Amino acid sequence: MIIHQFYDTGLAHASYAIIRMGRMIVIDPARDPQHYYDFAVLHEVDIVGVIETHPHADFVSSHLEIHQTTGAVIYVSKLTGAGYPHETFDDGDIIRLGDIKLKAINTPGHSPDSICILVVDENGNDKALFTGDTLFVGDVGRPDLRENVGNITAKKEELARQMYHSTREKLMILPHNIVVYPTHGPGSLCGKNISPDLQSTIGRELRENYALQLMDELTFVKTLTTDQPFTPKYFPVDVEINKNGAASFHESIERVLRINNDSPLEKNFTIIDTRHKQDFRAGHLKGAINLQDGEHFETWLGAIINPSEHFYLIAANNEDLDTVIEKIAKIGYEQHIKAALLSPANMSLKSPDMDLNDFKSHPENYTIVDVRNHSETEEGLVFSHALTIPLPELRERINEIPADKPIVIHCAAGYRSAAAVSIIGAEINAVPVYDLGEAVMEIGNLKSEV
Repeated sequence: MIIHQFYDTGLAHASYAIIRMGRMIVIDPARDPQHYYDFAVLHEVDIVGVIETHPHADFVSSHLEIHQTTGAVIYVSKLTGAGYPHETFDDGDIIRLGDIKLKAINTPGHSPDSICILVVDENGNDKALFTGDTLFVGDVGRPDLRENVGNITAKKEELARQMYHSTREKLMILPHNIVVYPTHGPGSLCGKNISPDLQSTIGRELRENYALQLMDELTFVKTLTTDQPFTPKYFPVDVEINKNGAASFHESIERVLRINNDSPLEKNFTIIDTRHKQDFRAGHLKGAINLQDGEHFETWLGAIINPSEHFYLIAANNEDLDTVIEKIAKIGYEQHIKAALLSPANMSLKSPDMDLNDFKSHPENYTIVDVRNHSETEEGLVFSHALTIPLPELRERINEIPADKPIVIHCAAGYRSAAAVSIIGAEINAVPVYDLGEAVMEIGNLKSEV
């Protein structure tokens, strides 16, 4: 038996292949299925099945494309209400992969339709558990993403109660030596306390996971529904995409319109400029948002841009443009790209330079906006008189920022502030808008979230 983990650091997403006797099953696949095809060829096996532990909110899955390409059966809980060809996989159901068994365990909590998959080896021993978004290393799945979306909706308190019973009545009673394979690692917004480790055991989680410690149901519900991270705007849309199945990855990105960099852009469309902030500062288009390509680019794009919003996409070169389009497709936003292009030559707007010494000496002469997440600012402010507006909320709350003195934006390390400065600078022209950038780390020891 071979179990292999594929890991996407940008979305902190783990997917899996399990191989036995010439046959392979994929669990919670990413948008691009090529990794799984290549792995199957490497091991000279056939892909015969795809299991979805639930309709994911944070990425688009390739389960339907893999089925259409290979004929693999898609297995999913009957509670999903799947709009694609599938076989139901719930409590008591078994998939035979050679001489091993994959058993379904219904574990509602993160979502009403969540399942875990127990692997039983050829000798009848419980060996591994694919836990989806139910159990992470050091955490459990957040319960607040299915209040208004999906085949079955439920309030976060009800899902938290279900998580309490799923963990205690189904997972915590399993043998301690079972290896736990979760679908997310650190940096994922599907949990609030996920460990850097990408696998664990039931025994370790019983000892170290805060959510599996001795507590009554009321305390568990309160703990699980408190201090969860923000929810990106794209999450509800991806649940629906995954419930019905996504279009082919490569066909989708090939449909993205590419235009010459001297083509006129239509007015009233958002512009996403993915170049490095120094290049953006030296010259950019009016109203452009500087969302630099980086490790979590796709998450921030889906946090800032509304699911119904179409946008132009700018990159420095063709390789960078290919990269960001593929990242955008991972969250299902490629269909919202109005057109993609390389840096236009007429980018005449420049960002103002900040007098850092004056700011350090007289911070009271500036309006300071802290665009970190709520969980970060609650741990303490760098500047006591700063306005706190998290980046995902900024476009809707710009009218809260006064324009009676120069504005300085900061986050924890400079990535979010670069985006925020471009957003605010496009709307406020009466005073200069400055980016404190990495200099904030000289002033305060900050911890960045996502």
